[in-house]
Amino acid sequence: MATSDEQAPSARIALVLSGGNALGAYQAGAYQALDEAGWLPDWVVGASAGAINGAILCGNPPERRLAALEGLWRPAYDASESHPAADQSRRTGAAALTLAAGQPGLFTPRSMWGPWWNPFGNPEPSSLYDTTPMLATLAALVDVDTLNDGHPRCSITAVDVATGEDVVFDSARRRLEHAHVRASAALLPAFPPVEVDGRLLGDAGISANLPLDVVLAEPGDAPLLCVAIDLLPLRAPPPATLGETVSRMQDLMFATQSRRALAAWQALYAAQGPDAPAVTVLHIAYRAQEREVSGKAFDFSGASAAHRWQSGREDVARAVAQVRGGGLVGQPGLTVLEEDDGGRWRPVTWPMRPIDV
Repeated sequence: MATSDEQAPSARIALVLSGGNALGAYQAGAYQALDEAGWLPDWVVGASAGAINGAILCGNPPERRLAALEGLWRPAYDASESHPAADQSRRTGAAALTLAAGQPGLFTPRSMWGPWWNPFGNPEPSSLYDTTPMLATLAALVDVDTLNDGHPRCSITAVDVATGEDVVFDSARRRLEHAHVRASAALLPAFPPVEVDGRLLGDAGISANLPLDVVLAEPGDAPLLCVAIDLLPLRAPPPATLGETVSRMQDLMFATQSRRALAAWQALYAAQGPDAPAVTVLHIAYRAQEREVSGKAFDFSGASAAHRWQSGREDVARAVAQVRGGGLVGQPGLTVLEEDDGGRWRPVTWPMRPIDV
């Protein structure tokens, strides 16, 4: 925990967590850095893997949160540094194993050849995997009463498969259950959509992978610091191999959603002039992905989880150290802070239209 001279800024803190499947271990490390700095969130908003992490954070008291996150991600620390080629091979093999056999405690493969590969007999819509095992894991790691006690407030997003509408389940307005988390992580066609209150819901990442809209539409009157943890980076070196190209395609499909959302909200806040709320978005992306492979979202191996966890912890600790006391939080309007290539956190403004080149 933080010492007395390292307290959180004089603003409410919202933690916004994107989807990214196995990359979600990065968010666990990010939260550890926030905890160590004393920046405990007042509000947690999550989509997909971010909804699972968010439910764990809100469904446990502060002293149990890191242990619960470790129970999900099971990071396996190894002091030795493997050769990059060997590490790439290990990661590829781990992703292939998950695709073939599923991930214990989260999802299991269905089969086109017979019912024996569908031990849960799940009658939900067709999908490659059955996510029923996720409910048992959530029951073990998330106390529903704590999840709904409002400390912190919890919001979980999804998309209506039939209408395309964005949906949010908010503990400030209704009681959240494990089924809401499972629905948020139902990435089609890998995972089946989940019916909740008569709606068939799918993974929030299909529509808004980083659920900023929930917070920016309801900023409140007091200054707000929104710490947004994005698992898929907008900026990265140009790809040099086919695998890197596939990985970069995945990044851009989701990261450009965040860029467009931030551009739209910056324009809306600017239109309010001096009456605009004081909101700062600290946009932190998992950029140290040099060793990730094209199947990174399905690499749940302990060594990869440990690498991502440590990356998240280091990135957020570095951001906190630079932003603390820098006068960047609490300015009127919407300020978006991102790390430049020199490691400095600076305000950025995104255009609403394609740029001329």
